[in-house]
Amino acid sequence: MAKKQAWVHSSHPRSPSYLFFSVVALSFLSLLALLVYKVDNFASKTKTIVGHNLEPTPWHIFPLKNFTEESRHTRAYKIIHCSYLTCRYTSTDGGAQPSEKNLENRRGLASTHTLPKCPNVFKFIYRDLEPWLNTHISIDHITQAKEHAAFRIVIFEGKLFVDLYYACVQSRMMFTLWGILQLLKKYPGMVPDVDIMFDCMDKPSIERNGIGNGSLPLPLFRYCTTEAHLDIPFPDWSFWGWPEVNIHPWDEQFKEIKQGSQAQTWAKKITRAYWKGNPDVESPIRMELMQCNDSNLWGTEIIRQNWREEEKAGYERSKLSNQCNHRYKIYAEGYAWSVSLKYILSCGSLPLLISPQYEDFFSRALVPKLNYWPVSSINLCRSIKFAVDWGNAHPSQAVAIGKRAQQLMESISMDRVYDYMFHLISQYAKLQDFKPVPPPSAQQVCEESLLCFADEKQKELLKKSAVTTVSPTPPCTLMSHPNPDFFTIWAEQKQKIIENVKDTENRTNAAIP
Repeated sequence: MAKKQAWVHSSHPRSPSYLFFSVVALSFLSLLALLVYKVDNFASKTKTIVGHNLEPTPWHIFPLKNFTEESRHTRAYKIIHCSYLTCRYTSTDGGAQPSEKNLENRRGLASTHTLPKCPNVFKFIYRDLEPWLNTHISIDHITQAKEHAAFRIVIFEGKLFVDLYYACVQSRMMFTLWGILQLLKKYPGMVPDVDIMFDCMDKPSIERNGIGNGSLPLPLFRYCTTEAHLDIPFPDWSFWGWPEVNIHPWDEQFKEIKQGSQAQTWAKKITRAYWKGNPDVESPIRMELMQCNDSNLWGTEIIRQNWREEEKAGYERSKLSNQCNHRYKIYAEGYAWSVSLKYILSCGSLPLLISPQYEDFFSRALVPKLNYWPVSSINLCRSIKFAVDWGNAHPSQAVAIGKRAQQLMESISMDRVYDYMFHLISQYAKLQDFKPVPPPSAQQVCEESLLCFADEKQKELLKKSAVTTVSPTPPCTLMSHPNPDFFTIWAEQKQKIIENVKDTENRTNAAIP
């Protein structure tokens, strides 16, 4: 009997049963599944600077971005890691407020250096901000501008915060924000706190004629404006690179274009007007320009750009430095303004600008017959031919205009681009009658978080365009507010020159049998 009891006890050991381990394992897996679900769910609601969980801007529809190149869980981890975890563990010395001692040292450097005056185009900062000069900008104006904005930028205590509303086409948002991060690094502690609504698409939306009954226009930054709009122009993303079309950061790109422009003397350059681009962007001017492609009749060489084919060929046929072999380069606006303007002006060829409606921050400095030749959109082909004939008949004058255009773009170095950004933001911040504070939905963006989202091509250009050292001196000196009539007189003088060119063109054409 005792042996039987011993056998019974030995068959029921005191250690936990397999059932307990099963329950524990099942509980762990359930918790893990719940955690994965929560992470995926959280990531699916997180908006990112590359377009995750963002719809395209409703005022300019473009194809929804596709993020299927990675698994759902990998994408969720990347979204959370890049958006919420990266900036916490990185140094903020580049953008943080410096000590009072460091500020004193910088002020001392400024007092011992004769700082250059800013280029004349900086005067237009005053014109862009004039609508709010007397009444200032309230937080209500900022929030109302949201309906026109793709994202909101808040600079707070030297750090960059972004509130995301819509996706931007390609990598515009990423490269624009990168530029602002470089500004904070270049001039640490000098960029004031500011609250900016920004639209990253092409066409201005704040109409000058839409203001009335004592209401103020909504303050909105974008890349271009027109005489009929009050959108505030800001340097475009391509100054830091445009990976989708293999365009490098501005200082590097300009140097390559200038070098390419010197491969042939003016006498040996092709005696035709050259344009290469994409006409399929809802641009009536570009579509009409395609009809002018006759070198014998109109003295032109018009080439349709196929970016898909260029990408397959490694962009060898679209190098901007290889497109300066013609005496004349044509600029034709696309859906609105085009970043191609700065590359055309950089060639040293005689720039032929077809009645531009839009202007970016630097193109306001252009003067007809001084650094470009105005081409009429009326009788376009004939107007281009007149410009070509004039240039061939007046080679020294044509060469001088092309050189001045190139010199203008050389003066718009990245140092000056950052100075323009600094003065525009600083003057704008003075008009805000509230203390900017990041909204709860805003995310901090730092270099590391932005690079975390970038693909290899984007990283290459971003790192190339990075500011590597703090500026030893403050920005260029902004001139005082010009005479109130300055901008009116400036516009009238430019229009008078354009009309004189048109009159000469009409008389010449009328004399042709």
